[in-house]
Amino acid sequence: MSLAPIVVFDLDGTLAETAPDIMRTLNVILTQEGLPALPYERARELVGAGARALIERGFKVSGRPLDAETLERLFQDFLTIYAQDVASSSHLFDGVLGAMDALTGEGYALAVCTNKPILHTRLILDHFGITDRFASVAGRDTFPFFKPDPRHLTLTIEAAKGDPKRAVMIGDSRTDIATARAAGIPSICVPFGYTDVPIETLEPDFIIQHFDELPAAVARALDPVAIAS
Repeated sequence: MSLAPIVVFDLDGTLAETAPDIMRTLNVILTQEGLPALPYERARELVGAGARALIERGFKVSGRPLDAETLERLFQDFLTIYAQDVASSSHLFDGVLGAMDALTGEGYALAVCTNKPILHTRLILDHFGITDRFASVAGRDTFPFFKPDPRHLTLTIEAAKGDPKRAVMIGDSRTDIATARAAGIPSICVPFGYTDVPIETLEPDFIIQHFDELPAAVARALDPVAIAS
């Protein structure tokens, strides 16, 4: 059986705007520790590197030192609180469903490769009713490796029975770009996700402004002439 061409998506800031629920959970942690809640407007400078880094950044903004033992305790608290309500204030980005329909109709397999724990990943995908659209779903703890280790991406593709020679990574951050680059796979990025610098400065292979542009961008990403130009 031949392997299918495959499109692999990051989750947070790529498929979905998840920052509202992530920031709400962070603020529960901060207020429990006697620190002020942070406004949602700070999300894009804080979110994107995982829950531990998020908590560290939240404490840094608040000006309080954070030792390793306390960080680990708060990290476990964060995971528990977040799992109770992962997506009530989150939403898929405009055009995501149509783009996935178009890609599936053109014969592409779809997958998710995210550094979010697999429990929370599946809860979010289930919330939006899209879990069954993906041939494989890999979180930070699915394999012994996670992004930017390219094996996180290549093992996700393998689990989906996708063709690594006809694969594209869709993301929003330097981690996604670095992972794809290390795996020898082209990257397409969105500019509205969670990155601390403008996405164009990170030089992904392609940038789309809206998911309506994704099917054409995927076709172009798999064209050697387009990549070289």
